[in-house]
Amino acid sequence: MDKPIPAVFVAASLLIASVSVAQGPIPASEKHQLKAPEVQKQIYSAHADAHKDIRDALAAAARERKRVLLVFGGNWCYDCHVLERAFHEGVTGQLLAGSYKLVHVDIGQGEKNPDIAQKYKIDTQKVPSLAVLAASGKLLYSDPGGDFSTARRMTTEDLNAFLMKWQPK
Repeated sequence: MDKPIPAVFVAASLLIASVSVAQGPIPASEKHQLKAPEVQKQIYSAHADAHKDIRDALAAAARERKRVLLVFGGNWCYDCHVLERAFHEGVTGQLLAGSYKLVHVDIGQGEKNPDIAQKYKIDTQKVPSLAVLAASGKLLYSDPGGDFSTARRMTTEDLNAFLMKWQPK
């Protein structure tokens, strides 16, 4: 015997459908969500020295006239893997390679590199989180609210706009 569908579910379905129709079709530019990672890999090395990696990236950025992009996260973080994949594909990959030195800052389970997270105003409860540094080391952008922590819902256009906004002039 089939169970009756509760009225609240019917009402919610009708509301969602009416809102979708009222808003019209989703523009094509909003349909290019970041892709899920195919294979989980170790993005964040357990043996990395984040302080040294940042110093090295700043030196290279100064020589190459680039910015430094710090990505705070952990290997357990699904959205970190989504973002990592996007960083190496298509236009996003070209923007990143042409304008940034990328440094992964491992937060472990929240206990690793707390001094770096604090210095760059990062909440390690919301990862991935990004910080953009000038080659001088000056903090240009920080993501304390975890804007990138739902990378799987981001579009490539949004990510590219972010990278273009903070690239060196």
